Amino acid sequence: MEKNEEEYLKNEYNNLRIVRTEILFTPLLVILPLIVASFLIYDWFCRGFSEGSSIYNSELMLGIIILVANITFDVPFIKSLIKFKKK
Repeated sequence: MEKNEEEYLKNEYNNLRIVRTEILFTPLLVILPLIVASFLIYDWFCRGFSEGSSIYNSELMLGIIILVANITFDVPFIKSLIKFKKK
């Protein structure tokens, strides 16, 4: 094998390792922010909305920001992983 071919194989193997690591961390990257956002929104509903207290409105805003950001960035990430798995 030529030197260029060996370097390509090394790079290809490293890329596969990186992608495999991303695939393994995908549930953590997707589910954990959803759990945190739902907990913050639920806590706001139980403590803030139900009791009429406006102190917990920041929890609602933080929960919504986490939820929207997670959906915005995770949907393209998951689509690219699905396309990669099909290849």
